[in-house]
Amino acid sequence: MKKLTFILVLSSMVVLTGVFSSCNKKSGCTDQNALNYDPDAKKDDGSCQYAQDTATIILQGSITSNTTLKGTRKYLLKGFVYVESGATLTIEPGCIIKGDKDTKGSLIIKRGGKIMAVGTAQKPIVFTSNKPIGQRDYGDWGGIIICGKAPVNLPGGEGLIEGGPDAYYGGNDPNDNSGKLKYVRIEFAGIAFQPNQEINGLTLAGVGNATEIDFVQVSYNGDDAFEFFGGTVNVKHLISFRNWDDDFDTDNGWSGKAQFCFALRDPNIADQSGSNGFESDNDAQGTQAQPYTSGIFSNVTILGPISPSNTNFNSQFKRSAHLRRNTKLKVYNSVLVGYPVGLLIDGSAAETNAQNGELVFKNNIIAGCTTPLAVASNSTFDIQTWFNAQGQNNQIVTNISDLQLNTNAWNLTNPSLLPQTNSPLLNGASFTYQDLQNSFFDVVNFKGAFGTTNWASGWANFDPQNTQY
Repeated sequence: MKKLTFILVLSSMVVLTGVFSSCNKKSGCTDQNALNYDPDAKKDDGSCQYAQDTATIILQGSITSNTTLKGTRKYLLKGFVYVESGATLTIEPGCIIKGDKDTKGSLIIKRGGKIMAVGTAQKPIVFTSNKPIGQRDYGDWGGIIICGKAPVNLPGGEGLIEGGPDAYYGGNDPNDNSGKLKYVRIEFAGIAFQPNQEINGLTLAGVGNATEIDFVQVSYNGDDAFEFFGGTVNVKHLISFRNWDDDFDTDNGWSGKAQFCFALRDPNIADQSGSNGFESDNDAQGTQAQPYTSGIFSNVTILGPISPSNTNFNSQFKRSAHLRRNTKLKVYNSVLVGYPVGLLIDGSAAETNAQNGELVFKNNIIAGCTTPLAVASNSTFDIQTWFNAQGQNNQIVTNISDLQLNTNAWNLTNPSLLPQTNSPLLNGASFTYQDLQNSFFDVVNFKGAFGTTNWASGWANFDPQNTQY
């Protein structure tokens, strides 16, 4: 197995290479690329000094031992960079990691490997394009794939990441721990590994619930922003911004929990397959395979291509929520705005789950959608009666302006995320439902992703095209 090689390119064009390891002995600078490298040191103490802070370190191959990426450095992913089982990749706050387009640079955490990418609101960790300002685009690199050992409903209990990576996911440990992503941005990813097999911004495949995913933004991705392939992982404070396909895609038995998720779309950008806010399947064939896709979302805001000032949009925009193929997804306290179709319950299996109370859509608002509610062609399911039944507490709002969102909420470089002072969204959330009786959920008064506190402040970036990295 290859080891991960770090290549430091200096302004003098001198190239040095080295391999890193650690053990519990003498502390010092263990980076052979550093000016003060100590060959006797076995544990890095953070004292390394470099010829220039702007030098780029190339990451390629496999990480087989515990490795740290410094917050003061810049790195470039070349090809598929794997964190192997037993190894932990630690990324310090403020670190910038770029992806190489020609080699489809991607970061892949294998089962048993860990990523500890914990930034701060002041110093987020950024994965982004290697292109200069003004030339960045969708699909400039691959993305981040985390593979865990939690259950999935695929044959044999495991799957292989499509498109070429040597990475399996799934297992029998719902409490599996793949590490942490916190205060992390993922920008301009989504290159196709194979034709029509673009990678998601963040792929969570069989990831367990001991993994922490919190404060993560995916922007300008060439496919879905976030996709959950089974697993039990819980997530909070997610932002999907100007992505190509779906915002939150769940399948293969994902049974985790999610709260405070926000999506904002560019009305001109949509996928040929049809772009949705939510897309959810039990599996690709809609079978009875278990575990079922039964995850729980609360406090989601999805702002689609239709806004108070815009009714022109790409015809491939479809639905704010497409629930199909026997999914048992559950959505509460959320606001879905500005799509051609609001909620589509697609297929007899999903309809049966809705009637049985296993597919749940309660205390939500659908606003400004041309067709608020829909079913598949030739279906006899009375979605209107189900949606409006006593205890569902759902609402359809014709005029988006009645929500009293900030008039600048749809700004595509600097959106104002908080509702206006008198917005009806600031009240009315309910956490009395059995699904929400869990300490994971923060009990708040507001519906949607934001109340009176802007949790995106400081770390999120809505104009990465013009950011100097």
